[in-house]
Amino acid sequence: MKKGDLWPIHIDHIGIAANNLDEGSHFWRLLGLIEGDGDEINIEQGVKIRFFSTAPEGGGVVPRLEILEPTSDQTPIADFIAKRGVGIQQLCLRVPDLVAMLEHLSSNGIQLIDEVPRSGVDGNLIAFVHPRSTGGVLVELSQPL
Repeated sequence: MKKGDLWPIHIDHIGIAANNLDEGSHFWRLLGLIEGDGDEINIEQGVKIRFFSTAPEGGGVVPRLEILEPTSDQTPIADFIAKRGVGIQQLCLRVPDLVAMLEHLSSNGIQLIDEVPRSGVDGNLIAFVHPRSTGGVLVELSQPL
């Protein structure tokens, strides 16, 4: 794959807003999903994060569930829970070149929340696409570094 490639795209994770990580993790643990090695905190977004997957990492892209707990009442996840309650908050797609993808979407009239990538969990670059352009779904685009 060379710089500027827009495809292939993979589902990276589905973000689920929860009041707290343990409450949000209970069902997924009962199902036997594989819990990540440890929780993370994204200070910029004001969120604690716990990942679950359906298969061990390695050998390709394994879609994950991302449980999101707000770190305060003044964060995007807290706002989401206040407006819509707990539940699916976003769909994250992994792309090979985030800058090229943002340029492609913008030049085709897609409304972006982030026109420039920012830091996400696991050291990835991320950017969000506005739900007005996606049929009502908050889409996060992610590029592993």
